[in-house]
Amino acid sequence: MTASHTLNDGTTLPAVGLGTYPLTGPAGVDAMVSALQVGYRLLDSAVNYGNEEEVGEALRRSGVPRDEVRVATKVPGRFHARELALRSLSESARRLGVEQIDVALIHWPNPSRDLYVDAWRGLIEAQRDGLVRTIGVSNFTEAHLARIIDETGVVPALNQVELHPYFPQVALRAEHERLGILTQAWSPLGKNPSPFDEPAVTDAAAAHGVSPGQVVLRWHVQLGSMPVPKSADPDRQRQNLDLDGFELTDDEVAALTALARPDGRRFDGDPDVHEEM
Repeated sequence: MTASHTLNDGTTLPAVGLGTYPLTGPAGVDAMVSALQVGYRLLDSAVNYGNEEEVGEALRRSGVPRDEVRVATKVPGRFHARELALRSLSESARRLGVEQIDVALIHWPNPSRDLYVDAWRGLIEAQRDGLVRTIGVSNFTEAHLARIIDETGVVPALNQVELHPYFPQVALRAEHERLGILTQAWSPLGKNPSPFDEPAVTDAAAAHGVSPGQVVLRWHVQLGSMPVPKSADPDRQRQNLDLDGFELTDDEVAALTALARPDGRRFDGDPDVHEEM
């Protein structure tokens, strides 16, 4: 995949990244090395994934120049205060083995604790100090975004959210576009269940001679979303990146978006109530 996204801070990210949860241990390192060697240029990690050391090891072992790879991590709920967020990021940089973290996100807003604005101030400071290049959030709603922007004046560069054909986040994506925020998608293929057997997906796959997974990932690309699929299989990793050779029609894109379900989330992950520490 050759396209890229230019963020509101002037940095760029590739069109597709690698989700690294739950890639851990030697097998996890091998999977990430494979991904880098077949062309992935973003590794998406988090403190709570417990694999930052593995990400750093894969980066060193891959042979890919450091400046070509974007490494992302996320600050967990237990570090939701300015000083604690700064400490979390310093510890992440040490575990990753990098001088600067390319992308740092707040993992979940955890609104009942009401400290996500303080955490955001920590990320802003980390960016000003050069510890982090790009700052953003994850699992934030329109209201969460409005609050951190109103209270700090700093707009996140990206918001990583659950996004797939069963949960296409139409209203949130429109707000991201209005604010100049990149939509990044976790669980982009919508596993458990996946939409791979839906006629909208199988018909498009047959029409273009590609896999159902490639259809769904191409749908993301054409929506302007950046998917971060996870795969440890080198062949599947290559397939998930091979999205340049076809383009979905407007009707095909609309048909995938129309698969939306009221209960489309993979689990009870409503950011207004779901919390992770």
